[in-house]
Amino acid sequence: MLLLLAAGGAGQAGAGQAADEARVASTPLASSVPGPAGATIWLVGPEGSALELDAALKQARDGDTLELLSGEYRGGVLIENRRLTLRGLAGDKATVIHGKGQAGNHKALWTIRGGQVTLQNLQFRGARSADGSGAGVRHEGGELRLQGCQFFDNEHGLFSTNDDQAQITIEASVFGMAPRVVGGLHHLLNVGRIAKLSVTGSRFQQGYEGHLIKTRARENVITYNFIHDGQRGGASYEIDIANGGIATVIGNVIGQGSDTQNPVMLAYGTEDRGWDRNVLLVAHNTFVNWGWTPAWFLRVLSDKLPPQTEVVAVNNLLVGGGVFGLGAPGRFEGNRHATRGMLRDAETYAFELVPGSMWRSSGIDPRAVNGHNLAPTAEYVWPAGTRAAPAERGSWAPGAFQN
Repeated sequence: MLLLLAAGGAGQAGAGQAADEARVASTPLASSVPGPAGATIWLVGPEGSALELDAALKQARDGDTLELLSGEYRGGVLIENRRLTLRGLAGDKATVIHGKGQAGNHKALWTIRGGQVTLQNLQFRGARSADGSGAGVRHEGGELRLQGCQFFDNEHGLFSTNDDQAQITIEASVFGMAPRVVGGLHHLLNVGRIAKLSVTGSRFQQGYEGHLIKTRARENVITYNFIHDGQRGGASYEIDIANGGIATVIGNVIGQGSDTQNPVMLAYGTEDRGWDRNVLLVAHNTFVNWGWTPAWFLRVLSDKLPPQTEVVAVNNLLVGGGVFGLGAPGRFEGNRHATRGMLRDAETYAFELVPGSMWRSSGIDPRAVNGHNLAPTAEYVWPAGTRAAPAERGSWAPGAFQN
């Protein structure tokens, strides 16, 4: 059965919270309604509500869902070895976990330690710590899934420690607004040596000196995202796959601003500790360099990787000046250089090739390249998410968009 617990304190979260509570006002406290056997939904309010988050976490059992009314919540939450879903409810404003220049006892607004935890429709903002590593969410092992979450103005949006069994899945989420601290090296997403990182349909913008995505995971699947620092962005790498491993990078818009700290956009093997198997697959991405100086669209540090490392890069669109795969071993086919004028409207982020472009049918068939199927099955859609890519096609366009 599904148990619904109503929380008071509607005035603290505004009309949106009042509407949420009105939805359950006619249901007696602890009354049951049809739902998954043994599962409970806990309706949680901000500080001062009848049921606050800390109390709900103590009462909830594995398999339960905590629904957080819109409003502002303090940080300092530890969720340890639990199997839970925490979901923000839509209202007149977002469900915000706000650090206000601080972080919790574990250097994060929320710390997820072990277990299986899903976070949905939550915003994490303003995490700081004395050593400059304050995170919106700190992940210390287990399986974590983010769906529709937002991370703004944190020293690290999501920070993951090393655990070679851990997994992180990020879907339709937004990371942005790194603190503008000289020498801070704040990454929007900072993932340690874990088993697998998967990022799909998400947006990364407005970094500063640090990377938009830094990962040391054994397997990385980065597909159909908008990883674009803006025309004047000041980040370093857009994607840093530091330890090699198995990496699939398909269908992304990857953009570097004119104020970048480093010309490299996608780096592979920057640290001298590779995994046993190292395969880099880069297909149907649109790279955009907004600067006057040349970019290094893809850099593979072969001297730090085993000699049997496999690199395949096909059907990528390279917009602006720069080099692609300079000195990198592997198979490079169907990659095309273009200018911003060859796109529909780069200024408004319409990065599709114009109709009739000479490059529209110039890609190779990506469905069997060195035994890999690298065909895009989706495309990024604004502000976050994906849509299915055209299924039937007689030719292939380089870049992230086939339409």
